Amino acid sequence: MSMAGTVEEGGGSLHQRILSDISEKILSGAWAPGHRIPFEHELSVQYNCSRMTVNKALSQLAKAGLIERRRRSGSFVRRPQSQAAVLEIHDIRIEVEALGLPYRYERVARHKRRSSAGDRALLELGVAGPVLALECGHFAGERPFAHEQRLINLTAVPEAADEEFVATAPGPWLIGRVPWSEAEHRIRAVAADRHIAAALDIETGAPCLVVERRTWSAEHPVTHVRFTYAAESHTLVARFRPQG
Repeated sequence: MSMAGTVEEGGGSLHQRILSDISEKILSGAWAPGHRIPFEHELSVQYNCSRMTVNKALSQLAKAGLIERRRRSGSFVRRPQSQAAVLEIHDIRIEVEALGLPYRYERVARHKRRSSAGDRALLELGVAGPVLALECGHFAGERPFAHEQRLINLTAVPEAADEEFVATAPGPWLIGRVPWSEAEHRIRAVAADRHIAAALDIETGAPCLVVERRTWSAEHPVTHVRFTYAAESHTLVARFRPQG
């Protein structure tokens, strides 16, 4: 959703100035998703131009996917929608930056413990052992983008026990250290409970998309992670060819 090639820097026409001003407010996070853009007549007064010029700029912003125009209601900032390949292990930072938004990571909680029966089921562990449980937030601009809940099998990755994961997200850290040999994705829809709703800044009960992934290295379970997205902000894509 980059406006590169659409909005010229350094002034230019009024049309370009309106595009630049509004897109900057959206991409910086100053105007959050759902924020109402001033009405056409308000913008025409603000910029001392015709409503036709304002309409042209707003139409271009809508075409770029930055705003949504609703008949009789006005124009509103759209929630950025990312795309991720179903069959790939990707870095959320790349998803966010592809939207033209600044990325921020935050570690919410970290607990080292002996695996519970639930932990062993998620990791498919045969016997009890040490695990590291992490909860993390990923942000696009000022808005929550994805909520991460992760278990790491410390028997397979003992060095993770000493990593705080404050500055580095666990996903890229693991990819850089553990060569995974097999992965499994499970995708489902859920309604946000109070914890997830607070983490994603959405209403309790709002639809969410959950992507769960398990990875193995040489048949040893490495990690189980659950990413939760607000349903309207994320799309999963699978591209494949017929066999034979």
